Amino acid sequence: MHIGSTSGSRRTVAALLGALALVTGSLFAVSAGTGSAAAATAGPCDTYASAGTSCVAAYSSTRALYSSYNGPLYQVQRASDGATTNIGLLAAGGYANAAAQDAFCSGTTCTIPKIYDQSSNHNDLTVAPAGDAGPANNPANATALPITVAGHKAYGIFMPQQVAYRISSTLAKGTARGASPESMYEVASGTNVNHGCCSDFGNVETQEKDTGKGHMDALNLSMLNGTGSAGRGPWVQADLENGVYEGKTAINTANTGNSTKFVTALLKNDGVANFALKGGDAQGGSLSKWYEGPLPTDKDGDGQGYTPMKLEGSIVLGAGGDNSNRGTQSFFEGVMTSGYSTDAADGAVQANVVAQNYQGVSTGGGPGSSITGPGGKCVDVSGDDTGGNTAVVQLWDCQALAADQHWLGNVYGAHTLSTLGRCLDADGNGTANGTHLELYDCNGVGGQQWIVQPDGSIKNPQSGRCLDDPSGNTANGTPLQLYDCNGNQAQKFVAAVPIRTIGDKCVDVAGNDLQQNGQQVQVYDCQTLLTDEQTSDQQWAYNAGDHTIRTLGRCLDLDGNATANGTHLELYTCNGVGGQQWVPQANGSVLNPQSGRCLDVPSGNTANQTPLQLYDCNGQAPQVFRFN
Repeated sequence: MHIGSTSGSRRTVAALLGALALVTGSLFAVSAGTGSAAAATAGPCDTYASAGTSCVAAYSSTRALYSSYNGPLYQVQRASDGATTNIGLLAAGGYANAAAQDAFCSGTTCTIPKIYDQSSNHNDLTVAPAGDAGPANNPANATALPITVAGHKAYGIFMPQQVAYRISSTLAKGTARGASPESMYEVASGTNVNHGCCSDFGNVETQEKDTGKGHMDALNLSMLNGTGSAGRGPWVQADLENGVYEGKTAINTANTGNSTKFVTALLKNDGVANFALKGGDAQGGSLSKWYEGPLPTDKDGDGQGYTPMKLEGSIVLGAGGDNSNRGTQSFFEGVMTSGYSTDAADGAVQANVVAQNYQGVSTGGGPGSSITGPGGKCVDVSGDDTGGNTAVVQLWDCQALAADQHWLGNVYGAHTLSTLGRCLDADGNGTANGTHLELYDCNGVGGQQWIVQPDGSIKNPQSGRCLDDPSGNTANGTPLQLYDCNGNQAQKFVAAVPIRTIGDKCVDVAGNDLQQNGQQVQVYDCQTLLTDEQTSDQQWAYNAGDHTIRTLGRCLDLDGNATANGTHLELYTCNGVGGQQWVPQANGSVLNPQSGRCLDVPSGNTANQTPLQLYDCNGQAPQVFRFN
């Protein structure tokens, strides 16, 4: 993904729904010499109100969702002096005044501490506090997600892990409680998703606690799917608490996912017996109805179910009801309504969204992490996060929000490196020097097998050759190739993959992708499918340059920087101490030079949660670790 690429044709779809006599296009005029937009006609909340399901909350960082709205969209805060200002509209019913943000934030950075509700309920969202399942959240970076809407510059709300917003039901007005019906939609990104729980938008508990099934009714667009799900994902799903559902069950083969750069996701729930899920490309076309039917039933014998619902009425954006905040998303607009919306109204809203012509150079980071190579460049796929078969794999400037620069190890089979749902592949399954690298459907052939070596190279076992940057060229767009392994800098890459050990267990971090110092490093069942939300903390990157082993942005560390036998391993902020230095050996052991001892599984115990330790190097199976 790179700045110079294009994102395809721009399409505008107009829909005429005579049954409701609704005007769905968003018409605007540009005043000569001013660049300001005149008021739009019917917005999504006007449409829902006309259909008898009025908005009770409406949020957007890009535009007005009512034709008459002329208030603030969100607040920004400067890092330099802590000052805040509200970002409003160019005109009533129009588009965000991004120029006001740019001027206010010039020369410093800004965050978004508040997102304003455009409805008369004033259900404004502020940064979510800590909860049972996650620490306190952070505000979004205000400039992380530049886009255009109807040709106007705007900013989306980029929410990586631990960025979320919330309002408690003691403050929220008009939201569904108990078994009351409600509907909601959002425009989010199908490229900035992961398998972590849970970047939701919708109705959640009064407190940041899991209070049982049916106490949530929220949209979830993610890879957090049931095993056997159809398509590649991400999937538009309902988080109903203690379960994320594609339909009546966690798996619905009719739901094949929505992976476009901008996705319209929709959920409606009558509160008593039925719910529905819809999704579509926010840049063109209509919504697909992925499911409409009965709510899930109690299948685990705990006596709780989803019929009727037990809604508490708080609102969340970017986390789960108990503040599970390990999911990611990019948010552009979304509303919650009273009542179960009609299909005609849903279709009119989708047509209105499409008419906005959302465009963006990059719409999120996606799951996985970067593979850095020579010159500090990143392994990238040609095109703009499109990633079709045979797309060239190349070097490019690293971009934090580039989905096609985020790679996962072993997700689509042993020894694979994948992005955008496809695998790093040797063209034609070739083995010769100079064979070009490409992206291709994961199929298990030898040309898709890659093993990280102790010297930092990445070897293809079928050919015996290594991932290579031709002649060490670091220009953007340099295509990567296979070449004889030679240990040169042109073959040094840093890639995150699972580390396997005795009993085919994986090196894991205690907790569920918790980005916290002091978390125990242990062995655990390998969780290498997108259905497992703990995958991120089993993806480790070995850097042969500084000898660190990293995951979740932190380093494998010896507790207290100790050197004695039995010293426990933990995750800690990278700081360059000797207890964070590791050198893989030819026999599979991992040496800590400061102590002269090795990474060790105590007594070869393969039980889940067995803590790793430091111990005298002995070459035995409990000290053999494989980066693959």
